[in-house]
Amino acid sequence: MTTIAFIRHGVTAWNKEGRAQGKTDVPLDEEGILMAERVAERMEKEHWDVIYTSPLIRAKRTAEIIAEKLPEINFNTDIRLGEIGGGLIEGTTEQERVDKWGLNWREQDMGFEKEDVIIARGLSFIEDIQKAHRGKKVIVVSHGGFLARVFNALIPGGEFSNDIGNTSVTIVELKDERNHCHLFNCMKHLEMREV
Repeated sequence: MTTIAFIRHGVTAWNKEGRAQGKTDVPLDEEGILMAERVAERMEKEHWDVIYTSPLIRAKRTAEIIAEKLPEINFNTDIRLGEIGGGLIEGTTEQERVDKWGLNWREQDMGFEKEDVIIARGLSFIEDIQKAHRGKKVIVVSHGGFLARVFNALIPGGEFSNDIGNTSVTIVELKDERNHCHLFNCMKHLEMREV
């Protein structure tokens, strides 16, 4: 059995503006850095063996902040963990999309990364993790759109929300017979207050 803690990156200015990010390399904003520090404090209370991250700066910086609290952890970047390619809509808000392409913009070919490609790269990554880290505890830092699809592929019928919170933690146990989600979209670390 391999245990994976999936973590979405901290918030960015584009998240707050409702701009589609996709593969665009948008950095964490100040709040996003604080969120990453909070999730890092949470993760340091447990033992983790290795961390993998998307190469996009918002995820990689979140992973780096977590890794700073876990100095013994092995740090890896994997391109398969990148966000879904958003094609023509990257950098735009919903209103800008409606203004440019009309209310039915979702029905047009916007050049999105195909669903089967997203799932294939996600499951390829998971398969490699299971082989390389059997019996280990792995942290994976990635992106909301990508993670939502991975969760639904790993645990069919799990009915997971597609609204994955920034720095949320989802814990999945990968088992030979059936994967199990112990925790989904948990952000309790953001509720902690200084005493």
